[in-house]
Amino acid sequence: MLTPISNEPRDYSWGSTSLIAGLEGRTPTGAPEAEIWYGDHPGCPSRTPDGRPLDVVLSETGRPALPFLLKLLAAASSLSIQAHPTRAQAQEGFAREERAGIPRDASDRLYRDDNHKPEIIVALSEQFRALVGLRPLAATHRLLADLDDGSGDGAVAEIRERLGAAVDGAEAEEALRRTLAWALGEADAATIADVTFALERADSAEFRDEITVLRAAASDFPGDAGLIVALLMNLVTLHRGEALFAPAGVLHAYQSGLGVELMAASDNVMRGGLTPKHVDVPELMSVVDAAPGPAPVIEPREIAPRVVAYDTPVDDFALLRVTVDGVAVQTPVRAPAIALCTAGAVVVSASGVEAALAPGGAVHIDDEDAVTISGSGEVFLAQPGA
Repeated sequence: MLTPISNEPRDYSWGSTSLIAGLEGRTPTGAPEAEIWYGDHPGCPSRTPDGRPLDVVLSETGRPALPFLLKLLAAASSLSIQAHPTRAQAQEGFAREERAGIPRDASDRLYRDDNHKPEIIVALSEQFRALVGLRPLAATHRLLADLDDGSGDGAVAEIRERLGAAVDGAEAEEALRRTLAWALGEADAATIADVTFALERADSAEFRDEITVLRAAASDFPGDAGLIVALLMNLVTLHRGEALFAPAGVLHAYQSGLGVELMAASDNVMRGGLTPKHVDVPELMSVVDAAPGPAPVIEPREIAPRVVAYDTPVDDFALLRVTVDGVAVQTPVRAPAIALCTAGAVVVSASGVEAALAPGGAVHIDDEDAVTISGSGEVFLAQPGA
């Protein structure tokens, strides 16, 4: 069964005014368009052709809820720095907040459900920038040296002192955990202003891109302690078709660009700055993975001609990218699934039923074990994990 689905862009302030409109080939509205959700998440369910919400349709027909949420994401400025809990942490936190009687839509509610929220994002724009994970400490020490004025005073010198001499292992992880807690819980306005000033005057060949991103964050979020957190994170620039995976505990904040995002069906977020929203430092520190290391980049793996997989170690979802150019591609599918067109003009067909899709168009797939994709373009296929 194929059911076309659609949704309206969400107007979060960090959204791009042009990227989603450009993908869909329409005139921008002038308002930020940050995300389009494809799925049955009750926060913003997709609509079927008769206008009904997908979650209602699935419930009424006895069909299973989707274990994932698929999105188009378009960032013009930084999203909040955030991390997500493990499934066990989510179950404990959700039960705790339920017992406390905190409304699920309260601004200070952290656990809105009992699920984890691993996520992957694949770049659709020629460049997609993200802060993800904590940078290896040897590199962070080099960046801080480039920012330090050599006086031995000031916030940058204090950060260097708090991090200490460790560069790897348990000591480095503990130093980063200690520094994160200080930055979000104790660093004052003067400290953040001092870091901002150091960034403004900095000149570094090795970290030119990092400094550019950090200057933008300081401008967009003046006085926000998340600037110090961002200073410790890997900056990754993805090119079209490349991907990042953010498992439980890993700090991340998308910066700019257009991508396809796929995540477990959850809304549990612990924020770590660069946001006007609630930041609960103790809860963040209870879930954060403070181990330094390279960014978790996912290499696409060809599994059939014109079909690549983005492998992740979770059972909630799996993501394929299918490209066609006049020759139809048939691929197995684990329903329930969603096919999203991101380029060209394609037709998704199964059991004698066809759905024509343009960029931004999607179809919900159920009771099928294979689909055929024809035409000329690109389709992302989201489905439950193996």
